[in-house]
Amino acid sequence: MNRPIVSKRSSWPRWARRGLVENIATAIIAIGFLMLFQPFALSLYSYSFVTMLAGTAMFIIVSKFPE
Repeated sequence: MNRPIVSKRSSWPRWARRGLVENIATAIIAIGFLMLFQPFALSLYSYSFVTMLAGTAMFIIVSKFPE
C-alpha cells in the first residue's frame, strides 16, 4: 500500500528554521573573511578570526535545526 507522505509541521517559529538562520551564519563567515583580507584597519583584522569562528559555530548549531 502506498500511503501519501505527510509532512510533519514543525513547532519551531518560522525565523528559527534552518534556511534563514543558515544564510545569516554564512553571511557572518563572509564578513569575517572580508575583515581578514582588508588592508585598512588593524582592529577589523584582529577580530576577523573571532567573527569567522562565531559564524562557524553558529552554522554547526543551526545545521541541527529543522527545515
